[in-house]
Amino acid sequence: MADKYGNIPNIVIGRLPLYLRALQYMLLENHLVTSSKELAERLGISAAQIRKDLSQFGEFGKQGTGYQVEFLVRTLKQIIHVDTTWDVIIIGAGDIGHGIARYPGFNNQGFRVIKVFDNNPAKIGTKIGEFVVEDSATMEEKIKEGNIKIAMIAVPASQAQQVADNLVRAGIKAILNYAPITLNVPPGIQIQYIDPVMHLQKMTYYL
Repeated sequence: MADKYGNIPNIVIGRLPLYLRALQYMLLENHLVTSSKELAERLGISAAQIRKDLSQFGEFGKQGTGYQVEFLVRTLKQIIHVDTTWDVIIIGAGDIGHGIARYPGFNNQGFRVIKVFDNNPAKIGTKIGEFVVEDSATMEEKIKEGNIKIAMIAVPASQAQQVADNLVRAGIKAILNYAPITLNVPPGIQIQYIDPVMHLQKMTYYL
C-alpha cells in the first residue's frame, strides 16, 4: 500500500484498526494516557511490534511518558481515513444482509449504510429496519449518482462474482465479501472476506 507515508505493509495497516478500537475503549474508560506495554496487554501483540507499527507514521509518544490517547485516536482515524463518514451499500437482503443492515456498530466509526439492494422480486420494496430494499437492476446507476465507493456483498456464492463485476463497473473501490467464495477483481480494488467457516477451520487445526 503506497501513500504519503511510503510503502506500508498491509499487515501493519491491518493492525491499525485494532489499535484504534482499543484506544477508543480507553477513552470511554476516561483513560487519557497509555503505553505500548498496556496496549500489548490488551491486544496480545508485543509492545515492540506496536511501537514499530506506530513509528512508521510519525512520533506519537515519548519514552517514559507514553501516548496521549485522544491524540492517538484522532491521528489513527486520519491515517485510515475514518475521520469522515463513508457511505456504504449492501447487496443481498437475506439473513446476513438483514443482520448487517441492522448492525449499529457502524455508527460513529466512519461508515453509514445508506442502501440495500436485492434482485428477488419478493424482497424488493420490503423493509429492513429503516431501509426499503431496492432493485439490484438500479444499483449501478445509484452507485454512480451517489459516488459510493464501498459495498458489502451478502449474496449466495453463485451470484457473488457477477455482483462484484457490476460493482467494479459502477465505480466501487472497496468490497467486504460475506459470500463463501474468492472473488476476482481488478488491481486497485480493495477486498476483504468474512467467512465464519474458514475461521472455524483455522481454529480446529489447533484443537
